[in-house]
Amino acid sequence: MNYKTLRSIIRFVMKLIADIEVEGRENLPAGNLLAAANHLGRLDTAALFCVVDREDIIMAVAEKYKSHPFFGLIGRAMDVVWLNRFEVDFAALRELLTRMKRGGLMVIAPEGTRSKTEALQPGKMGAAFLAAKSGYPVLPVALTGTEDRLILENLKKFRKSKIKIVAGKPFRVEIPQGVGREEAMHTATDEIMCQIAALLPEKYRGVYAEHPRLKELLG
Repeated sequence: MNYKTLRSIIRFVMKLIADIEVEGRENLPAGNLLAAANHLGRLDTAALFCVVDREDIIMAVAEKYKSHPFFGLIGRAMDVVWLNRFEVDFAALRELLTRMKRGGLMVIAPEGTRSKTEALQPGKMGAAFLAAKSGYPVLPVALTGTEDRLILENLKKFRKSKIKIVAGKPFRVEIPQGVGREEAMHTATDEIMCQIAALLPEKYRGVYAEHPRLKELLG
């Protein structure tokens, strides 16, 4: 199955089961971009496919889905980079950077996995590393309504799910070399996560709800 066919099927299915609202579509410029989004459920990526008309998408997916009959098929159609999420996967990071050098839309969930609390979990430094190394501007993206629990409940009741996608304004991440690099990585990661949190309703902000940077962004 090729990418265009996959996208058409996903859009058809999503139209049947969900109504998707998009806010900030004007913040989706062409060119190289790293879209960093919160990760609520298995339909996060499918929802993004419904609003992004690009074929140069770069994405990393947890290696555990590689042999999955459904998600494995999607991953192969998208030519994703399979990622070991339990350790720093340098081979996967190198492959992602190689693809980013060729240009495209890098899509990443900085949390690394779906949130069990349905609110933001601590972000990992991969997104900040890729943004700084590639020079791609970061586009914060907030999703609500894609929680697996809600999707399943609505399917059982033959009711459409209400999904909302909010795209913020792109910003740059710079990480200096040498002394202070690790601290700068942590700061950049917090910046990315707080930018996402600022686009989310309060109950979704999770561990960043009281972060000073988030309060600055909201104030």
